[in-house]
Amino acid sequence: MRQGVRANQMEPTYGQIVTTSAASQIADQLQQAIVDGRLKVDERLPTEEELAAQFGVSRPTVREALKRLAARHLIRSRRGPTGGTFVTGPSPEDLAASLGTSVTLMVASGGITLEEMATARLEMEAVCCRLAAQNRTDAHLAALEAEIALQKNAAVSDQDFCASDVRFHRAVVDAAGNALLRFLMNAVVEALMPVSNMIIFRVRDRKEIVGHHERMLAALRERDGEAAVEALGGLVHYIRAQYAKADEARKAPRR
Repeated sequence: MRQGVRANQMEPTYGQIVTTSAASQIADQLQQAIVDGRLKVDERLPTEEELAAQFGVSRPTVREALKRLAARHLIRSRRGPTGGTFVTGPSPEDLAASLGTSVTLMVASGGITLEEMATARLEMEAVCCRLAAQNRTDAHLAALEAEIALQKNAAVSDQDFCASDVRFHRAVVDAAGNALLRFLMNAVVEALMPVSNMIIFRVRDRKEIVGHHERMLAALRERDGEAAVEALGGLVHYIRAQYAKADEARKAPRR
C-alpha cells in the first residue's frame, strides 16, 4: 500500500459521476472528503492514474479536478522521491483574499450596487464598532490616531489617503476582537472600500472624512459603542452622497 493512502479509504466513499462536468464533480467530492475528515491535512492523495481508475475517468479529467482543488488552496504538489499531491489547509489569509477578489469582481460586473455596498458596510461595521468599544486596547487607539494624523497631512497623495482610510477601518475591525468578523469584513474593508474610494476620490472632501474618523475614535476611546455607530452612520451617509455626485460628474457632458 502506498504511504498516505489508507485501505478502503477512497473507493467506497464516492458516488458515480453522472453529469458532463466530471472534473468539477471529482473536485467537489475530494473537497467534501477533506471537509469531513476522510482526507487529512498533509495526507498524500493517490496518483492521477489511481484516481482515474477509482472514478472511472481519464487522467486529463483527474488532472483538471486537481487543478480546481489547487485553485481553492486545498492541495499542493511536491517534487522528489517523497513528492506527490498533498492535502493542505487553506490559511485565513488565502480565504480572505479569495473572498475579497470575488466581491470585487461582483462589483465590477454589476452584481453588487453602490447602495448595497453602503448598506452592507454600515450594518457589518456597526457590529464591529460596538465590539471594538468593549474590546479595544491602547494599541488599537494608537493605530487609529496614527492614521488620522496621516490623513490630516495635506501633502499625502490620494492613493496614500485611500490606503490610510482602509487601514483605519481595518483597525476598527481588529479592535472588535472577533476572528470570524475579521474574516468576513475583509470583503468590505479590503475589497469594497478601495472600490468606493476609487469612485468618490475626485468629489470627496478629505476633511469631512477625517472628521467622521475623529468622531469614531473619540467614541471608541470612551467605550461608547452607540456613539461610534452613529459616527460611522454619518460617514456612510456622506459617502452615499458622494456616490451621487460622482455619478452626476460622470454623466455630465464634457466641454
